[in-house]
Amino acid sequence: MVVAASVVVAVGTATGMISALEEEGGLDEARPEVTHSPRLQSLPVRPPVSASPSASPSATPSPTKKKRAASPTPSPTRTEPERRTAAVSTRLYRHPESQVLDWVRENTGDPRHGVIQSRIAAQPAAVWFADFTPENITARVRAVTSGGAGLGRVPVVVAYAIPDRDCGGASQGGAPDLDAYDDWIDRFAAGLGSGDVIVVLEPDSVALADCLSAGQRADRFASLARAGRVLKEANPRARVYYDAGHSGWHAPAKQAGWLKQAGAASPASSDGIFSNVSNFHTTADESAYDRQVLDALGGPASLGAVIDTSRNGNGAPTDGQWCDPAGRKIGRAPTLSTGEARIDAYLWVKLPGESDGCKGTPGTFSPSYAYDLASS
Repeated sequence: MVVAASVVVAVGTATGMISALEEEGGLDEARPEVTHSPRLQSLPVRPPVSASPSASPSATPSPTKKKRAASPTPSPTRTEPERRTAAVSTRLYRHPESQVLDWVRENTGDPRHGVIQSRIAAQPAAVWFADFTPENITARVRAVTSGGAGLGRVPVVVAYAIPDRDCGGASQGGAPDLDAYDDWIDRFAAGLGSGDVIVVLEPDSVALADCLSAGQRADRFASLARAGRVLKEANPRARVYYDAGHSGWHAPAKQAGWLKQAGAASPASSDGIFSNVSNFHTTADESAYDRQVLDALGGPASLGAVIDTSRNGNGAPTDGQWCDPAGRKIGRAPTLSTGEARIDAYLWVKLPGESDGCKGTPGTFSPSYAYDLASS
């Protein structure tokens, strides 16, 4: 099987989502990434939309990205549209700052406004911390977790600063070394508060470890195991999930073997796994794959999985394209009540409308792309 990566793309040091970046003027305010929304009852007539200013001609992915993005041709069941609901979660937290919310506030007269506002901007989403700024990471994480606690809702935060992340690809960056990363995690954990919070720990850090030597992998996995323990010790109500890639990538047994080394089987550091971050595989495929990984992983029966459903409403492209592929749809609404065995949540981790790098600069919001995803 040819493997396919999550293809995490963000602004600056992270690719494919909104980083929680410090606002101008020194404010410790985190900015989230909203990703995914449900299908509503009816759609307005599609307006004539020109390409957004940030859009650019489709870029050809690097050979590395092409190799990681190539995936087998999906079966017909993988391309069937997802069933979606219009309900907005009352339990998950929507942070009040994001690129899509900025666009909605500033473009009330745009004919795409209603669709983007109701189907993307209104939804709760993950908040990414993708820049290595140890001096203010505690305050920025606390701003999100306290905001959720104040409303009695559950925030989703993404720690994304592991050294050598993305194997030097478009999402390269992070801490300079594992000692610095361990310190950053300590500071990150100090901002988690005491309420319910979901932590998506380092997308691609386990599934995309082939580029590391055996020694480097062992060191990374030891640091990830430590990170989970630190996060859960800082806040026993934090739920920490580890990187399982997605259903078109590694075999469940291989992924589970690496996850076990990274601490994902231990309840002291883990509540389970996450999959499909920034990718397009159907919820049904991910649910089946995640249960196979969990079975191979072992550990307590309480371990579960969370799935990024932000752009998987029409399944993965048959040609393996990963960069802003045409014909994709937003998937199921984020929820903590999936009704699926061992599937703890559907989350919006990647923001629909934020470019992977082909419809605009990586991580920038493209209203035309967002509208295409929400109205397909």
